[in-house]
Amino acid sequence: MNLEHLLYPNLKPYAEHSLQVDNTHTLHVEESGNPLGLPVLFIHGGPGGGCSPTQRRFFHPDHYRIILFDQRGCGKSRPHACLTNNTTAHLIEDIEKIRRHLNIDRWVLFGGSWGSTLSLLYAEAYPERVLAMILRGIFLCRDEDTRWFYQQGADRFYPDYWRDFIAPVPEDKRDDMIEAYYELLTSENEIARMSAAEAWSIWEGRTSTLKTDADLVDHFGDPFHALAMARIECHYFRHHAFIEPNQILDNIGYIQTIPTTIVQGRYDMVCPFNQAYALAKAMPKADLIVCDHAGHSAFEPEIAEQLVEAANRTYQSIELDA
Repeated sequence: MNLEHLLYPNLKPYAEHSLQVDNTHTLHVEESGNPLGLPVLFIHGGPGGGCSPTQRRFFHPDHYRIILFDQRGCGKSRPHACLTNNTTAHLIEDIEKIRRHLNIDRWVLFGGSWGSTLSLLYAEAYPERVLAMILRGIFLCRDEDTRWFYQQGADRFYPDYWRDFIAPVPEDKRDDMIEAYYELLTSENEIARMSAAEAWSIWEGRTSTLKTDADLVDHFGDPFHALAMARIECHYFRHHAFIEPNQILDNIGYIQTIPTTIVQGRYDMVCPFNQAYALAKAMPKADLIVCDHAGHSAFEPEIAEQLVEAANRTYQSIELDA
């Protein structure tokens, strides 16, 4: 399957907004597609991943009012790679501020990886504002989930890539990679900081697809992208994502009635299948779609195809109910 044939054609935003959400942060928000269409909010990963033009292409441009935004500290939001006032609670309230700024009553949430985490947390905080959810590469953001990827688990499948990931960290500090990386990424030493950011981000880029994608790795290794991704991810994971242990599943009762599609790569090494399985078990009305020839990335063909189909089904079901 060719990815270009699975997604809708390229389209440009019809509106862009600079939304100041506090005294420190200004968010980049964009709208594309149909201004009168069904509102859908694309919630990107990371945290710190930022948005890209390709992410507009999962949605039929005549059917959807497509909203993308860069979370605090990344993409076109400013200040870049800033950790001040950058917590999960801030991001949840940012989403609500975007909704109000755009005069939207209820919308669809579309998020993968950390985007699935934030979608679920926002929905649990504001269930009355969510029409439906399309989630991919489920990340419950428990300590066991971050430990799998940054301490012990994924390293067994990628020992060669892991060697490069741990290289910036002194051997005597490798028993807590997140803490060791936090020291490097917040260091005053710019060379050490950038070297650590590149290694952190490339580790994720290399492991995000079933077959390593050189173009994706290059994107993750880009210094501008890598610095925000590494600093913000490490900041969040060092602070346990600023949520309670098992918070998403413990509060799942608030969102049981929200129509939800879960798309998961069976061989996802960044956010393993057990997390999607646990979520689907806790949400028995959710539709779990397993892609048997895919890893983590939304742009692997099998996952992309299922996401596009899920968006089309969601639109049709909401239109029928209207």
